[in-house]
Amino acid sequence: MLTTAAMALFMAFASNAAANENALPTGPVPYEQVVAVERAEEAAELERMAAIAATAAEFANEDADWRLSARLYHAGGGGATGNDSLGCRPVAMRTVATDPRVVPRRTRLFIRETVGMEMPDGTLHDGFWYASDTGGAIKGSKIDLYTGHGRGSMSPAMKHNMKTLTVVEAGTFDGCPPDWQTASN
Repeated sequence: MLTTAAMALFMAFASNAAANENALPTGPVPYEQVVAVERAEEAAELERMAAIAATAAEFANEDADWRLSARLYHAGGGGATGNDSLGCRPVAMRTVATDPRVVPRRTRLFIRETVGMEMPDGTLHDGFWYASDTGGAIKGSKIDLYTGHGRGSMSPAMKHNMKTLTVVEAGTFDGCPPDWQTASN
């Protein structure tokens, strides 16, 4: 992800390149250009958050299909290794492991308590997760949330560890779960 300053320099280079293909940007980037880039970033984030809120609102008031006791797991250090039970690469903050007799694999889930949780890129979670993994210790009304690589990846979701979560069935999915950037689509 580009920082605002890097984006401004890129924009300056792109506009100069359009004017003169061989010219490199010279001098400082105009303040107005930096502000315009920042405003565009803010507007795009607000639009994205509104779309997430609208999608999440569809499921926020639904009766819970399950009340599941949450645990966290991560790759490395004895946590998840390799692919999930569907043969897919686990997706941080999207993949969950469940008992398939309770929550069928390939179920798209909406977990109310995770809406607004900070994601790896600093954006906010939309509440959607994907039941694509299982585990020997996951029996009955349990759910394991996959947080990513290493113990540090568990930090944003730690407040949900050992808590009972409200889980709504939000459909199904084919293939492998989408990454966190496109899950609410």
